[in-house]
Amino acid sequence: MKQISGNKLFVKALKEEGVEVLFGYPGACTIDISDELYKHSDVKIILPRHEQALVHEADAYARTTGKVGVCLVTSGPGATNLVTGLATANYDSVPLVCFTGQVARHLIGNDAFQEVDIVGITRSITKYGITVRHREDLGRIIKEAFYIARTGRPGPVLIDLPKDVMAELGSPEYPKSVNIRGYKPNTDVHIGQLKRALKVLQKAKKPLFLAGGGVNIARANEIFTKVVEKTQIPVVTTVMGRGAISTASPYFIGNLGMHGSYAANMAVSNCDVLFSIGTRFNDRITGKLHAFAPNAQIIHIDIDTASISRNIHVDIPIVADAKEALLKMDEYVSAQNTKKWLTEIAKWKEEHPLTMKNRPLMSPLDIISEINRQFEESILVTDVGQHQMLVSQFAEITPKKQLIMSGGLGTMGYGLPGAIGAQIGNPQTPVISVSGDGGMQMNIQELATAVLEELPIIACIFNNEYLGMVRQWQKLFYGKRYSMTNLKAGALSRRTEGREFPEYTPDFIKLAESYGAKGIRVTKREEIAPAFEEAKKNTKTPTIIEFILDPEEMVYPMIKPGGTLEDMIMDC
Repeated sequence: MKQISGNKLFVKALKEEGVEVLFGYPGACTIDISDELYKHSDVKIILPRHEQALVHEADAYARTTGKVGVCLVTSGPGATNLVTGLATANYDSVPLVCFTGQVARHLIGNDAFQEVDIVGITRSITKYGITVRHREDLGRIIKEAFYIARTGRPGPVLIDLPKDVMAELGSPEYPKSVNIRGYKPNTDVHIGQLKRALKVLQKAKKPLFLAGGGVNIARANEIFTKVVEKTQIPVVTTVMGRGAISTASPYFIGNLGMHGSYAANMAVSNCDVLFSIGTRFNDRITGKLHAFAPNAQIIHIDIDTASISRNIHVDIPIVADAKEALLKMDEYVSAQNTKKWLTEIAKWKEEHPLTMKNRPLMSPLDIISEINRQFEESILVTDVGQHQMLVSQFAEITPKKQLIMSGGLGTMGYGLPGAIGAQIGNPQTPVISVSGDGGMQMNIQELATAVLEELPIIACIFNNEYLGMVRQWQKLFYGKRYSMTNLKAGALSRRTEGREFPEYTPDFIKLAESYGAKGIRVTKREEIAPAFEEAKKNTKTPTIIEFILDPEEMVYPMIKPGGTLEDMIMDC
């Protein structure tokens, strides 16, 4: 049998795994792989402008398509630039396989040029990481990487490829199956536990479903909706779980947590059974642990054993894939008498509706409402900050709409590259990103990628001249001491002791045009709709729409730091 190099086997492996798109940035330790990829047209190569953006693009591609996102970067700084994106994907359970170049084996550990122990650096933020030490292990390791990334609780896997291993000749065979001792992810549902949980649920007078990101990851939205409609049990979601059921459903209450709706937080505080699916119960949704769902028996379905009873004690644990569990539930559940409970929830909604104050100036709600109106089918991608929470509160998410963001890590700079990855994976679907003026500048170089790939993304910038979420905390809890949050601050403001500031920099419209993108600035309500209409005409060009907003706009409700779900600041 003719032997082939590790580089050739690498390309063969990508084809065998059905990889259609690879996000890559070249370097000395991966130049031979790049050369081998050049000879094949089966895999589309995307060349971003920064490795951090690259991994976010692969991440969003994976989230929106359900496929594994694939990255290829060189050794040293190329590899270390992946760290933030790997942590982002790890927190949000996104299947990635990231290949990093590495110096030849005899140089490892000798402080060679562009050499780092990337497996060691990323050990705590990847599902699995390994350096390939022997050519004969290459095929098996790649096969295992894709299997590990997509099974169980999905996550990022890192494979480090020494240059000499990849040049070495070896077998052309790529494994057909995987058998990893010690890694046998369970997806089956324990019927006994499930029936026990459903018995408790059926006796509840105030039952409540809590849907987390796991419902979306499992693509279980349709069956979850069916179970909800059959049982007539109301639903709250985490920010990552938004879209688990249509926001138009009469059973959907809202998001819970730090910026959750009053009705959703009160429902959690007053329910007697909380049936949660696919959530880690992190601090942003629980507040003080002892006061979370104080009257409820808690049932928890999660594919990750480690997530159950880690933060919140669970009465009935069920380790299973969300979709498999819901399919089984559908066989056993029936309608419950929730009319009185739903009326109580409706009263909370009426007393404290989720809205924003009507101000004379254009508000974020005006913009999000227009997105809801004009885009019946779309993928929404947010950055991190006030705009993210506002989108998660007010964006209508239906079976035709998807919302993605960095939820667990809260990564500024995710929005624009996220939109690029989503558009590459879903070329026929409108993709809209929403970023703050701070987050947008963290990966703004990716406008070049969007222009050259002819991606008609619409990148919205909520420009309030501040790092808005931190400023909000400073206003509410730090005596309006706006330290390090004014994006116009610099030498002039220091020289004049804060009395003078220069014009905002950059000029986003000129910057967009310098990249070959379209730029629109919006300052009034009546300009919002025409701006989106104009952006939709650009079918092969990205459009930046900069919205000039009042720095005083706040995100409410908000739970005080260290507070409970009932300690909500409704407005100031």
